[in-house]
Amino acid sequence: FSFGRRRHREPAAERCPPGNGGSMRCQQVSVLYFARSAELAGLRSETLLVPRQITSLQLWEEIVKVHPRLAVIRDQVVFAVRQEYVLLGDQLLVLQPGDEVAIIPPISGG
Repeated sequence: FSFGRRRHREPAAERCPPGNGGSMRCQQVSVLYFARSAELAGLRSETLLVPRQITSLQLWEEIVKVHPRLAVIRDQVVFAVRQEYVLLGDQLLVLQPGDEVAIIPPISGG
């Protein structure tokens, strides 16, 4: 298992991607990838620029835009923001600078 390197991706555009809530201010968040999501994304963590107010589903979609291969685990992934589980849907998130978003696919074992 050789995912030891970290990469920080700088936002390609100065503008935030569109989000809900009327605020277009962006926040940098740390996205952490675990297990299969790390394999699909090709890294363990990165920093992304996203709207300050965004639904959990829109946040997932922004991450998938950066790493399209993650789309295959959408229905199995556990999503956590600030170490709290979040369902993908219409739940509005208000992100703060440095918040952590974890992408945790199901882990099989025996």
